[in-house]
Amino acid sequence: MISRSEFNEYVNHKQYDYIEQYKVTNAIILAAGKSKRFKPISDYCPKGLSIVKGEVLVERQIKQLQAAGITDITLVVGYKKEMFFYLEDKYNVKIVVNEQYDTQDNVSSLRLVLDRLDNTYICSVDNYYPENLFNAYEYRGFYSTIYVENNTDEWIVTTDEYGYINDVTIGAPSGHIMLGFVYFDRQFSENFRQVILDVEGIDEYNHHVWEYLYMKHLDRLKLEIKEFDKTSILEFDTLDDAIYYDKDFLANNVKDSQG
Repeated sequence: MISRSEFNEYVNHKQYDYIEQYKVTNAIILAAGKSKRFKPISDYCPKGLSIVKGEVLVERQIKQLQAAGITDITLVVGYKKEMFFYLEDKYNVKIVVNEQYDTQDNVSSLRLVLDRLDNTYICSVDNYYPENLFNAYEYRGFYSTIYVENNTDEWIVTTDEYGYINDVTIGAPSGHIMLGFVYFDRQFSENFRQVILDVEGIDEYNHHVWEYLYMKHLDRLKLEIKEFDKTSILEFDTLDDAIYYDKDFLANNVKDSQG
């Protein structure tokens, strides 16, 4: 394995033949949930298909991935799944349907795409990136973070001497919170598949986000953090989040405008 500085040097000089094993293979966008905190918009339109500053939320993310050279994109859908199907033709993405979206959390979505995990970006449909943060090559698996103070209920991570996440605490007062996309490198994907198989039948994991499974197996699932400025990654967790960022959000997402 080359060092990180060597990797950066190859990237800077566009000497991609030397770093082919670090090339991002594909991306998976998780978009199956009902987004209950996005009512009343989500009653008739999935959050990922809402319009933010003139763009369909999931389309923006797809276009950013494609601009970075990542063309193998899988969208896992569930709630109002048919509304997403047009994306197959428009952007040549693959659609996987999670029929358990209403009874299990998003770990069930990842179970459906275990065979697609490689050097893979794992994205959430409710994230918004003012600037494109995706790359064609990544050195090592990571979880995107931003630093916050006066935290209340976000997931704070700490790292060990090697830079790997070694603890996750919910509601710590300040620190790096898990926010935005995740990168599974090839080794992480292999380990993640094995962990998923090992917990098969343990119902506890079906009712939490996949990060819950991850934090319970930090000894086997190694990710670094990749810190971004807090303005670089936005999350529209609630309707108020979207309205705060886009003053025209409600006007552009009334039912009539969705057809």
